[in-house]
Amino acid sequence: MTSDVTDLIDALRDGSMTLEEVAQRFRERTWPGRPTPRPSSYVELATAAISDPEPDLPGSFSEVTSAYDRGKLNRAEYRVLAEAAAEALRRGADEASGA
Repeated sequence: MTSDVTDLIDALRDGSMTLEEVAQRFRERTWPGRPTPRPSSYVELATAAISDPEPDLPGSFSEVTSAYDRGKLNRAEYRVLAEAAAEALRRGADEASGA
């Protein structure tokens, strides 16, 4: 299953888009929130650590992390895309709070 995130990473890999073009698209898009709440206690953290990981949420940043883990992105590309996604998330949080 592909999403716009995997399509953008593929476009970066095949040279049809530059890193800056992909980063700009990352800045402009809306990123889905975390599907499960963060652990709030040691017991919840330990349970999460031994549980099977949840599958990547299509269109989420976890797809970028998975691409990096599979070697489809190098460290520099991952950092640029992570910062671009963070900018979009900050913008979304500011808009939600009325700032």
